[in-house]
Amino acid sequence: MSKPLVSTVPTHVAIIMDGNGRWAAMRGLPRTMGHRKGVEAVREAVRTAGDLGIPYLTLYAFSSENWSRPQDEVSDLMGLLKVFIRRDLAELHRSNVRIRVIGDRVNLRGDILPLLLEAEETTAANTGTTLCIAFNYGARDEITRAVRALAQDVADGRVTPDDITPAAISRRLDTADIPDPDLVLRTSGEERLSNFLLWQAAYAELIFVPEFWPDFDSAVFQRALDIYARRERRFGGVAAPASRAVGGA
Repeated sequence: MSKPLVSTVPTHVAIIMDGNGRWAAMRGLPRTMGHRKGVEAVREAVRTAGDLGIPYLTLYAFSSENWSRPQDEVSDLMGLLKVFIRRDLAELHRSNVRIRVIGDRVNLRGDILPLLLEAEETTAANTGTTLCIAFNYGARDEITRAVRALAQDVADGRVTPDDITPAAISRRLDTADIPDPDLVLRTSGEERLSNFLLWQAAYAELIFVPEFWPDFDSAVFQRALDIYARRERRFGGVAAPASRAVGGA
């Protein structure tokens, strides 16, 4: 790939992959074709993250609200997820990518959950980029589950109300062992978080790009990282370094 445009990269980039349907509509194609093209953009994003040395990449693949979409579209999305895992898992494994899945697993049906678990187990020992797939995920649901777990701990006498701190909540989130995102990026020109990593993104930089997700390539990714590199992050106080040099330790 081309030389990176930035001298620093974030530790964790989270992306809301938006615009598949509109990309297809603008070309007179069915929405399913936009989703299929979007899978190619996923592959490009993962490769770019690895090439730039980004340790964590989280992709908002399927929200807990997406189940309300037309059934044929949901079925097609599930089919694409299965194809992606079955076809790409070996390549991701060879590329030293570690796969993590966040979201509510309790109500997943069919063969989706076994596939997700297989992807996690197969790549668990890998040390390259961690690809975190947000599937059946909603931030409010995640926070609710974390608070419910804390409430149960209080009821069982394992913790006291005074033990409920931001850190205690973070430890019970799906991302407990993953650093908070430095950058949340959304495609398609929409400027909202859509129930994505609401707790974790409290101090993230937000960048919105006009390109639809199927048009997201390494050049768009690097342009966003170049914008990020010029941001001064203060975390509510004085400026503090939050990025790593490319190729750094």
